[in-house]
Amino acid sequence: MKHTVSRVLWAIIGILLIIAGCICLGNPDIALSTISVFLGVVVLLSGIVDIVIFAKGNRFLFGAGWFLVDGILSIILSLFILLNQVFTALTLPFILGMWLIFSGLSRFVHSFELRNFGVRGWCWMTATGLLMTVVGFISFMNPVAGIIAVTTLCGILLVFQGIGFIINALFSGRFMRP
Repeated sequence: MKHTVSRVLWAIIGILLIIAGCICLGNPDIALSTISVFLGVVVLLSGIVDIVIFAKGNRFLFGAGWFLVDGILSIILSLFILLNQVFTALTLPFILGMWLIFSGLSRFVHSFELRNFGVRGWCWMTATGLLMTVVGFISFMNPVAGIIAVTTLCGILLVFQGIGFIINALFSGRFMRP
């Protein structure tokens, strides 16, 4: 798979996640009424993108297995979100925190694999992974902050996840084996 396809897929899902985050931040009333379905679909799409990239480029990407792990965990989480919407609304900060922790730890570990392969810019993946993990843990600290706080938190978490995907798109050429 050419790295252009990977870049485009990561950029598209990154932009969609950032747009979703901005919608949550700008319209908390709309976000609240549709958050569980919207979140489930966005998490599902991000998982599918990671699995497609793994399937098409696992022979060409350094550390491709981490994209598969992140994709599978994201799809499992999305199914849980979509099939348990009432429970999702009550536990949204925990679910979003789990997603960020899973993805953040996956990016963090993957960054060291990139370092071992001599890929320049691996530290950006490390920083993004750490930041995502920390923000995920913070979302567990105060889950009962109110309805507006939940939609704000959701917006911020989606923006962080989108930034992570855009960083993948920007540095995907460095993930490719010669």
